[in-house]
Amino acid sequence: MSNLAWTREGYGEFGVYLRRWYNHLMRVKTSITLPRELLARLDQVDTNRSALLERAANAYLAAIEREDRDRKDREIIDRNAERLNKEALDTLSYQDLA
Repeated sequence: MSNLAWTREGYGEFGVYLRRWYNHLMRVKTSITLPRELLARLDQVDTNRSALLERAANAYLAAIEREDRDRKDREIIDRNAERLNKEALDTLSYQDLA
């Protein structure tokens, strides 16, 4: 099956799902060097180092992506802070808080 068949053009959204599912199942053997003490700590958490390191890498990458998204959101809010504050004050002026 060609790469095109796995894209939206080939099978629509289902093709995108299939590609993610296929990529999730595919594993690539790799070798890394870690300190002995870190390996001992990892083994206390889970005897399946590959699964543990995969979960840790996914969590780390998700945290980086979340921080990036939050930073972009703060930039948008900061750019519009004056207008947003004015709207909030305007709204509060219509409310009877006494």
